[in-house]
Amino acid sequence: MYITITPQKLGNNYSQSSADFVGYLEKENQGLEQQDMEHFFNQFGDEISAEEVVKEIDGNTAKLKKKEPKFYSITVSPSKYELKQLQNSREDLKIYTREIMKDYVASFNREINGRPITIDDIKYYAKIEHQRTFKGTDIQIKENQPYATKILQLKTDIRNIQEGRAEGNIKKMEKEIAKLERQAPHQQNGKRIVQGMQKDGNQSHIHIIVSRKDASNSISLSPGSKHKASEVEMHGKNVKRGFDRDKFFDKAEKTFDKTFGYKRNFAETYKARKDFVKNPNLYFAALMKLPANEKALAFKMITKTGLPVVPSIPLSQAQIALRVFKRLRRGAEVAIKSSSIGI
Repeated sequence: MYITITPQKLGNNYSQSSADFVGYLEKENQGLEQQDMEHFFNQFGDEISAEEVVKEIDGNTAKLKKKEPKFYSITVSPSKYELKQLQNSREDLKIYTREIMKDYVASFNREINGRPITIDDIKYYAKIEHQRTFKGTDIQIKENQPYATKILQLKTDIRNIQEGRAEGNIKKMEKEIAKLERQAPHQQNGKRIVQGMQKDGNQSHIHIIVSRKDASNSISLSPGSKHKASEVEMHGKNVKRGFDRDKFFDKAEKTFDKTFGYKRNFAETYKARKDFVKNPNLYFAALMKLPANEKALAFKMITKTGLPVVPSIPLSQAQIALRVFKRLRRGAEVAIKSSSIGI
């Protein structure tokens, strides 16, 4: 499970309207019949229109300054292993969304009129998407880039020859292009993976847009708070503040497992990813202590999906972890090959 929480920006400024973001989330509905479209939903309703979402989010920004985010985007991306556990991606992910938004409000260290905030106190809208495309930041695009650069140059050379600006052997160049296309390390359905190409398989994920202000439009609830849990004196009163992201990510993971009976492997846990960043030695020691079948599955997951890293890993730690990982992988090859677990 990979979850991100981001304030929506336009350049260096926070967006003053949710219209562009909501419009972006409508892209998969283009050209579809009404019954095939994915609609917005929230805790209490389905088939909410994009227009209503924009109206409700934009109208819930009382006393927020221009330099403050008006809303946050939560993106929830289950892994292919988690998606396999679902019976119906569309309906199951709706159920899951409504459950993790309870985890979301429980992660605030805030009170409203002396009571903890509840799901009734927030204003959010969610949408399920089923497609993903390769982006420039994806490892497949980055590692294919040297081949893409050479192919582009050869095509430019061919065009110059065809238009009389240069001389050369076009057939030879075309053969070189075909060779580079085959040699690119990342392929999908026999074709070199390029930016914008649609990813194969089940790519279902959740986009959630949540207002910065509570449902009454009177209290600011920021998941971007730097404080996990603290109190501050305001107008002569002690006021609780903070949002515990670690708590939210951990609870969201456990909620998925409980809701869908998912048996989570160590390698895909939030705790493991944190250990990998903060203490690689502890991470790999725990990995090697797993029972044989679980260890084999863990290494298969790692080799299929890449190292369990999260953003902002200090470079030195990542390099150390990578060297340790490569040594351990060599020692675990037999366990991987002998495992009967299919991935």
